[in-house]
Amino acid sequence: MAAGRPVAPPPFAGGEPPGFADLLKAPVRWPTHGLFERPLSDLRGIGPRLEQAAGEAGVSTVLDLLWRVPGAYGESPDRSPVSELVVGERSSVAVSVISARRVRVRRRGLSVVEAVVGDDSGQVKAVWFNRHWVLEQLQPGRDLILEGRLEKKGFIVAEHQAADSSSGGPPGLEGEMPRARHSSGGEIGPARWRRWSWQACELAGDMADPLPSVLLHRRSLPGAAASIREAHFPSSEGGPGAARRRLAYQELFLHQVVLAGLREGDNARDLQAVPLVAAPTVSDSWLAGLPFMLTGEQEQARAAINADLVRPHPMRRLLMGEVGSGKTVVALWAMLRAVESGRQAALMAPTEVLVEQHASTIARLLRGTGVKLGVLTGSSTVVQRRQILASIRKGEPSILIGTQALLEDPVRFGSLSVCVVDEEHRFGVRQRARLDSKAPEGESAHLLHLSATPIPRTLSLTSYGDLDVTSIRELPSGRKPVTTEVVGEGDRDRIFERVRREVASGRQAFVICPLVEESDSIKARAAEAEAERLREEDLAGCEVGLVHGRMAADRKEIAMKAFEEGRTDVLVATTVVEVGIDVPNATVIVIEGAERFGLSQLHQLRGRVGRGQHGGCCLLMTSSGSPVARRRLAAVAAETDGFRLAEIDLEIRGEGEATGTRQHGLPRFRVARLPRDAELLEAAREDLDRLVAEHNGLGWPGFGPMSELARDRFDRTGAIRGG
Repeated sequence: MAAGRPVAPPPFAGGEPPGFADLLKAPVRWPTHGLFERPLSDLRGIGPRLEQAAGEAGVSTVLDLLWRVPGAYGESPDRSPVSELVVGERSSVAVSVISARRVRVRRRGLSVVEAVVGDDSGQVKAVWFNRHWVLEQLQPGRDLILEGRLEKKGFIVAEHQAADSSSGGPPGLEGEMPRARHSSGGEIGPARWRRWSWQACELAGDMADPLPSVLLHRRSLPGAAASIREAHFPSSEGGPGAARRRLAYQELFLHQVVLAGLREGDNARDLQAVPLVAAPTVSDSWLAGLPFMLTGEQEQARAAINADLVRPHPMRRLLMGEVGSGKTVVALWAMLRAVESGRQAALMAPTEVLVEQHASTIARLLRGTGVKLGVLTGSSTVVQRRQILASIRKGEPSILIGTQALLEDPVRFGSLSVCVVDEEHRFGVRQRARLDSKAPEGESAHLLHLSATPIPRTLSLTSYGDLDVTSIRELPSGRKPVTTEVVGEGDRDRIFERVRREVASGRQAFVICPLVEESDSIKARAAEAEAERLREEDLAGCEVGLVHGRMAADRKEIAMKAFEEGRTDVLVATTVVEVGIDVPNATVIVIEGAERFGLSQLHQLRGRVGRGQHGGCCLLMTSSGSPVARRRLAAVAAETDGFRLAEIDLEIRGEGEATGTRQHGLPRFRVARLPRDAELLEAAREDLDRLVAEHNGLGWPGFGPMSELARDRFDRTGAIRGG
């Protein structure tokens, strides 16, 4: 019989039992902490060499071992005679060792042990990879049970045990119940992990539960000790589903405790921000003079931000929104609140192109207000730099826009009060903190993070859980839809004929390439070569411009200005135009090698067109026939809601890759798996928020043990310790 499928977990219990309010007052039981800080060497059979190997695999203490929960379960395969083994099928055999040896291999980091084993029906070569220590267990005549898969090289052993294993140890390789499949870790095989886990579970038998009784009752959760043992060694036909879900819930809940601590601030209570309580004369008159009305969700975002700005504690808010939803207008209003209070504001963007676009847009929006605007980038001349540094120390200009150049030591503001970080996922935590530190001594600036990439709720609750989150999904009225089509290389003539027709009608177009220059190792369209080819062939007679990140700042500015003013018909570019580019006359965007871009990138690029009265069209050109590429591009073509597309992106890519950066992907939990466990995450956040509200913050003594355990499990950024 082949290995069984993992048993599906039971549905997560919700609701509240009678007496729920009384349970809020129940004491929190806490395990003897030192017990689980014991080193692995306290367990039987673990010497210095194996302890070091386990440490390299991320397991240094008994507690680490208990949380190394198996990731898969299944029934043991039926016992087969050696003569009836089938290539490719997982099998179990009872054999005697005939001979064994360690094989010399040239590949560094690989060790191979081979043994000739057999039963009454025949013999087979058994192979162990990277477990050289098994050689000492393979004395001729010893009886073993092997589990693995027959391949051309021999019977590849996944797990093994002595046939005469003494009672009192962990369950063997046979049995009817779902069995945990312990994975290998470095040179340590599954059998050793199983034996060590058995000992650790025995130590955990009297462990008190770290979660409050109220949560156990409300969510019908089993106890901690029972869950850990059941997750490692399932004892019932129901399988380990309930146990794993309880442990996943605990892990997610403790992570939310860490993020709640960051929100309240373990040291942020001492941080003071200047309340912006001045009469909204500048901001209100500016809003009244805009040629359009704010949408309902823009107004809601403005109200939430204003509530933050009038408090004496620093704002920490993430404003994310759909492409073209008007985040910049809301952010500019927040900066004007600082200006009318006699303070300064700063906006930091990741690229010089985006800085220039922001400067151009904001200057246009502020025309006639008298608000002074400054720009600082790495390309600013020595004279420009000297002038801007001197003026901001004196409190001018009122708003400074720049790249990471704003973070440099010589940059000192006289009265910085509001910081806006655009495309915040491109900056590290320390970079954002350095911008905040530019406020006058003893003060902390109000921080508003902007993201043009909608973030799935599961990601926002983990990677951004220390921020208050505001979303804008509503688009301005009158915005025409953008159609999206996936096309192949064979459609190239048709596609560029369409571009020519748009240009002939007085419209403009983008052509996006994945590379700047042609590469011998990567087969993809390069912007420089494509611009030249289009000028000579497909778009001969059209004005074709070029912009990419390697160009000098002045050349990029000239190219962008020519396109904005309509002197260029088609702009060939890399993803340097992904965000912040607003050319209402652009109606077509052709994305070459679309399979090389992430879903969020494609959605952002698509947002460069359809910003005027004529609508737009996005053409995703691909030469890839892979199922994953087809699925991803089909999702972009079918879905125009960036928030829904972000969820699809998360489902396809999985945890840790949602935004294309490891830093802001989902944390890699040890038991919980996102987005699969999104329901548990929502429950954990809801339960923590309720406890915090009930006890007026994290000061309740019952939070102490949980906070302590949470800090042991996660670092200050919310990342799991030890990977």
